[in-house]
Amino acid sequence: MSDQVVTASNKTEQTIVCYAPTMITTNGIWQGDNPLDYSLPLFILQLTLVVVTTRILVFLLKPLRQPRVISEILGGIILGPSVLGRSSKFAKSIFPLRSVMVLETMANVGLLYFLFLVGVEMDIAVIKRTGKKALAIAIAGMILPFLIGVSFAFLLHKSTEFVKLGTFILFLGVALSVTAFPVLARILAELKLLNTDIGRLAMSAALINDMCAWVLLAFAIALAENEAMSLSSLWVILSSIVFVVFCVYVVRPLISWMMRKTPEGESISEFYICLILTGVMISGFITDAIGTHSVFGAFVFGLVIPNGPLGVTLIERLEDFVSGLLLPLFFAISGLKTDVTAIDGFVTWALLALVIVLACAGKIAGTLVVTMFYKMPFYEGLTLGLLMNTKGLVEMIVLNVGKDQKVLDDKSFAIMVIVAIVMTSIIAPVVTTIYKPARKFVPYKRRTVQRTKPDGEFRLLVCVHTPRNVPTIINLLEASHPTKKSPICTYVLHLVELTGRASAMLIVHNTRKSGRPALNRTQAQSDHIINAFENFEQHAAFVSVNPLTAISPYSTMHEDICNVAEDKRVALIIIPFHKQQTVDGGMEATNPAFRTINQNVLANAPCSVGILVDRGLSGSTRLAANQIAHHVAVLFFGGPDDREALAYAWRMCEHPGVNLTVMRFVPGENALETTGSDSRRNQSGREILTVETDNDREKQLDEDYINEFRSRMTNDSSVVYIEKLVNHGEETVAAIRSIDAIHDLFIVGRGQGMISPVTAGLTDWSECPELGAIGDLLASSDFAATYSVLVVQQYVGIEAHGDAMINTPDSPNQQQHEQLDFGHNRRTPPPRGQAVFQPQP
Repeated sequence: MSDQVVTASNKTEQTIVCYAPTMITTNGIWQGDNPLDYSLPLFILQLTLVVVTTRILVFLLKPLRQPRVISEILGGIILGPSVLGRSSKFAKSIFPLRSVMVLETMANVGLLYFLFLVGVEMDIAVIKRTGKKALAIAIAGMILPFLIGVSFAFLLHKSTEFVKLGTFILFLGVALSVTAFPVLARILAELKLLNTDIGRLAMSAALINDMCAWVLLAFAIALAENEAMSLSSLWVILSSIVFVVFCVYVVRPLISWMMRKTPEGESISEFYICLILTGVMISGFITDAIGTHSVFGAFVFGLVIPNGPLGVTLIERLEDFVSGLLLPLFFAISGLKTDVTAIDGFVTWALLALVIVLACAGKIAGTLVVTMFYKMPFYEGLTLGLLMNTKGLVEMIVLNVGKDQKVLDDKSFAIMVIVAIVMTSIIAPVVTTIYKPARKFVPYKRRTVQRTKPDGEFRLLVCVHTPRNVPTIINLLEASHPTKKSPICTYVLHLVELTGRASAMLIVHNTRKSGRPALNRTQAQSDHIINAFENFEQHAAFVSVNPLTAISPYSTMHEDICNVAEDKRVALIIIPFHKQQTVDGGMEATNPAFRTINQNVLANAPCSVGILVDRGLSGSTRLAANQIAHHVAVLFFGGPDDREALAYAWRMCEHPGVNLTVMRFVPGENALETTGSDSRRNQSGREILTVETDNDREKQLDEDYINEFRSRMTNDSSVVYIEKLVNHGEETVAAIRSIDAIHDLFIVGRGQGMISPVTAGLTDWSECPELGAIGDLLASSDFAATYSVLVVQQYVGIEAHGDAMINTPDSPNQQQHEQLDFGHNRRTPPPRGQAVFQPQP
């Protein structure tokens, strides 16, 4: 027995597809069956092809800063009739007409749950808080493109006479005027605009725009499914309103009651989760039955779920599966329906270009009018207008519904899909070119600990990856001796990798309210970290804590760190080492990307940097500051980095609970002379830029600083100063090993650019050159120990004498004197001798 499915292609003829309902799974190729004749293996192959194609495109388009939606639609176009589908053999075997029903059904299930998640993540409270400006931008950005869609509808309507003009106008108007909220969030985060005023404004306007688009879409579908604007269309609209009211006043209180039934801190029961997931299906069924699209029901159902642990659980359970596996199917189907060859003739292509230009211009013009009314700078208005042109999911739904309802023919559909792709793909590159926020390069002098006034505010930027980094950093801050004269201002930056999720990008956008549950695991982590620091702030005197979150790809995260350091005018950045201590005392790498971040921060930081090798720091935060007891050791070899390390330890040793040991290593009589040349040889033999500095002057600066330290600390019994005569690296290692085991923190300079006979040979076996020879030695697993290590690099972009010359990080003068060291750029002093290129043999 065979069923007959009649599917209408948008041409005039009808296609009849016959299939056997029993042909689901195959008996196997050994029985002579072709797996592609059966629906399940064919669907699995199609899904695999779609996911693999889109993933490859995501990887290829990443350098061009293209959002994932572009890769997903392009993947569908490549697999569809425009590229691979031109081969009839490929089209008939991989994407035959009989398989379309299964594929579309699964794609719509994925879409249903994705829009449910978008609804769950959307915070309606944000819309209430947006204010008039965002509302005006959203409305102005919709009206003009809608009018352009109307005029374009008249041009195209001649070829689609079988559709009522009013319906056609509504569909095209909606398609051109929407802004894709999830896609815009991703673009803003990648462009580092999420935390800016313009980013918040764009997000708020896009949220309002999205809501309006849903209302218009419901109207458009209600009209499309009824040939004439009759009583039935009115019933569709009325019943949709009843459904929304029912969700808000019946479903929402019911879900709130379920959440109250769950004891605090316990996970939500499986029964409730299943009930809600079934509710998504029921909502989809109801809205489909009354005449609006099923995704509308799922979206409204998601919106009424209250923010809290339930939302977090739903997002964590569904997001990866839905957005990683099922959603690409929907976009792929949009691509499979797109036949670029249908756009034939110069006139049609000219029309396409005209639509793209006019629709873009409409959004930009509408936004510019509002921004000029609010007296915002012109380039900001232009950027906002461009950002509002982001297209994505809603537009693709509009176009697909339009094609299914035969409102759009092949040609109109292909034109509109290409419009969406072009408009979304140009945004990131164009905004990057146009919008360059004026960097507030107000030169500030106290970029190092050494230059921070003892009776002035001490500003620190602390970077945290996970809550595991927190206790040691808090103890370090406590030991840094905040006083009434010299309070510590700490900026805590939680570093979060930007993933493909919309949820990850809304963290900063949502204003954090105390007592409000976290939206996802990342925000829960952020809350733990922030709570720990706020708790520390309450119990410690003279410490202020300012929590921030940076969400970006690991490859550009150092830009966020350096920008915050520049904006907040900090003297020291503390960033965790990429390895952590294991239970047996060894060191294991956590995430290789952390190491790259550290290397980039060392190369580009506008102030001093400390890398913290965390092996715990005793003296957990106690209520009375004088109860802590730390034994700190500084290993001093000479050079700006070591002076910075001593400066930080000097600040600590004024704390009543800190005992300080300073061990200075002095070359013995048998040490090799290295004063002749200060050039460094790069192991890879590449040409490196070196600066021939005046060695004697460096030694003099070291001598002066040490003498000043000793004279000030003469009567302090908690400070011990030792000088060690050593001739070579082996004696240095032996001396370090001999240091008393009671120390729980070593502070050492990175020592880059300094050549000393006492560290000779130590760099040959370095695992982590970014820590320098001594830092690497102390952080290595074979140096089994229970102490933490802080490796300090001093910012030396300021003239060593006085304040005559202050270079901002990217000033041309400074760029000329960047020294390549172990493959990492490093800020070097303005030339004291002469900068020369030396080709290495």
